[in-house]
Amino acid sequence: MAPVTSSTSWSACAADGFCNGALAGIDSVTERVPGFTVGGLREVGDVRLVDASGTALRSAHPPRRIVSLIPSTTETLCALGLADALVGITVYCREPAVLLRDKTRIGGEKDPDLAKIRALDPDLVIANVEENHAEHVATLRAWGIPVWVTYPRTVAEGIAMVRELGAVTDTAARATAIASELDELYAATRARVERRPPVTVFYAIWRDPYMTIGRDTYVHDMLSVCGGANVFADRPERYPTVTLDEIVARRPAVILLPDEPFRFRPAHVGDFAACGARVQLVDGKPFSWHGPRIAEALRSIPALLAP
Repeated sequence: MAPVTSSTSWSACAADGFCNGALAGIDSVTERVPGFTVGGLREVGDVRLVDASGTALRSAHPPRRIVSLIPSTTETLCALGLADALVGITVYCREPAVLLRDKTRIGGEKDPDLAKIRALDPDLVIANVEENHAEHVATLRAWGIPVWVTYPRTVAEGIAMVRELGAVTDTAARATAIASELDELYAATRARVERRPPVTVFYAIWRDPYMTIGRDTYVHDMLSVCGGANVFADRPERYPTVTLDEIVARRPAVILLPDEPFRFRPAHVGDFAACGARVQLVDGKPFSWHGPRIAEALRSIPALLAP
């Protein structure tokens, strides 16, 4: 969930056309689509699928050799019944463990072994704007490897991403079933939390210096959907650096210390004693993972935030 720090931006990558290289092993049409809206599929003539980098493609057959560069996407693909099609995953892809034990590890999200990915001969690589570097995607596409890029920034877009992956991998029926269940849970959660005042929350993502989440982030939206009010929502940065004095001044009722990307531990709870808040160590996955994990989030986070 860390911000992209690559030297090549996604917008520049798409604009100069380098991200739109020919795709081998796939009946492809790749073009920059003006006005593309992140989080949905758009039909453009014969081109059916457009990803978050603005690249459109049409598959001649369902992918049979998939590399996933995002842990939450790996979990989603397994939920779609595609565990056997996964030939490569990151070192951080650990769920569901029983299905991933023997998979080839291709490095981390930020530092994948591109040559190793190429050697796996994938017919689809799935990446993410925030988790992966644009130049890595550009290199894979230049080698003729199809890459589908995701970028859900809200819970609703995280649910829509399940449907997108279903369309891309020819598992639409299963994806629709999962997404429909998530839609119902999403609506019920919003209706329930709207009956009570929002609970002010500080969500930490780093220590020394402290970093938190701004309003244009998936975690911010998840907190909002579940009844929380991000105390640093007014900051323009997506991941602002803050001081302990600033945190105290915002007077959060709840402070959440997740185990990722920084692994907060019990010893860190006392750092926030001056805040007078309820401090909780939490599993970071429900707050930041897209896909089926959203169900766990919508069932558990409102209770964490309840007064």
